Amino acid sequence: GLSSTAFSVCWSPDGRYLASGSGDETVKIWDAKSGDCIRTLKGHSHNVKSVSWSPDGEYLASGYYKNTWVCGHIVLWNPDTKEKVKTFELEGIGWESVYSIAWSPDGRYLAIGLENFDVVILDVNSGQKLKTLKGHSHHVNSVCWSPDGKYLASGSSDRTVIIWNVNNGEREQIMDYGYVVNSVAWSPDGKY
Repeated sequence: GLSSTAFSVCWSPDGRYLASGSGDETVKIWDAKSGDCIRTLKGHSHNVKSVSWSPDGEYLASGYYKNTWVCGHIVLWNPDTKEKVKTFELEGIGWESVYSIAWSPDGRYLAIGLENFDVVILDVNSGQKLKTLKGHSHHVNSVCWSPDGKYLASGSSDRTVIIWNVNNGEREQIMDYGYVVNSVAWSPDGKY
């Protein structure tokens, strides 16, 4: 079972597994049917704030959160072998703790919600930062791609949800909810 807080839980695309990011610096993979923890992935040095499966289920991305500024990390795992496939060090470019990670529907990009109020689009193959989306005034707690991959929703402690046009990086819509936004999701048809 869990030995610490689960900050993030994400279904595998085939619905057979759940991944959880924990305060004990691990990612755990759970069998959805039995509820048993079948794998523990170790390699973070701080709380794992976010986990996200790639659309094809081949990889699991995890990012960490820390209470003080340090270089953040995103790890791509092979969930079957428990091996780290890639590590992205978010050093030297003003990044801070990773609060949220989401794969693009085509599996080519990661959207990353950060403590420093930014959303970053990262190319998974090259590790290059493609865009930095600026518009929030507090931590970005959640990011989610639209089903067609053209838009990105971000929710923040600044009490807003922003809908971004991923192509040009512009804000399409800003919605003020009056309360901290901890999670965002799209309707299956992508209209809402």
